[in-house]
Amino acid sequence: MSRRTSWIAAAAVLAALAGTGAALARQAVPQAAQAPQAPPPAPAARPAAAPAPELRPSQPAQVPPTAPAPASQAVAPSAAPAVADTQAKPPPPAEPVKPPEPAKRQRYAVAIMQALDKVTTETMRFEVPVGQPIRYKTLIFTVRACETAASDEVAPETTAYVIVDTQPKAQAGRPAPAGRQIYKGWMYASSPGLNPLQHPVYDAWLIACKQSIPVAPPAKP
Repeated sequence: MSRRTSWIAAAAVLAALAGTGAALARQAVPQAAQAPQAPPPAPAARPAAAPAPELRPSQPAQVPPTAPAPASQAVAPSAAPAVADTQAKPPPPAEPVKPPEPAKRQRYAVAIMQALDKVTTETMRFEVPVGQPIRYKTLIFTVRACETAASDEVAPETTAYVIVDTQPKAQAGRPAPAGRQIYKGWMYASSPGLNPLQHPVYDAWLIACKQSIPVAPPAKP
């Protein structure tokens, strides 16, 4: 009986202790809720910013001087433009070479002709001024040009452009018959048979030219 009594007494003591602890806990919670809370720490004050310096017209801002570039890195100012000009400007075009002008033929004012009458075997040498008709029996000679070869030609030659008309003489009381052209072309003094006058009675050829005509200089372009 003693052991049972002791266990009951111990249980009663434990129950009493547990009720006392719970009462103390209920009293502690309201006190903790009602305890004043400490205020948060105030933020640290920032130092006042220094005002920006004001530029005045009378006091311009000073720019620190820059150090000069080293002599090894310095570039001559005249070197670059010279190269640029050389590359930009094309070379001037070469002037075209003009070919030399050909030499002029020497012209004359009078042609010396020689004629032959095949019937009588009579020959006559006479002069025919350029542009003036000259009669030999029934033939009329008119020379348009008489000239010699230029200095740059291969062979020297004397030529004349001759027109020959045939026109019998007028008889007394009768009108002169109409003439007709029997020759027109160049005659060559060195080759009389190259372009000869073909007539059943007369023959004629060029001998030479004389009395030169001054040639006007060529007009400048």
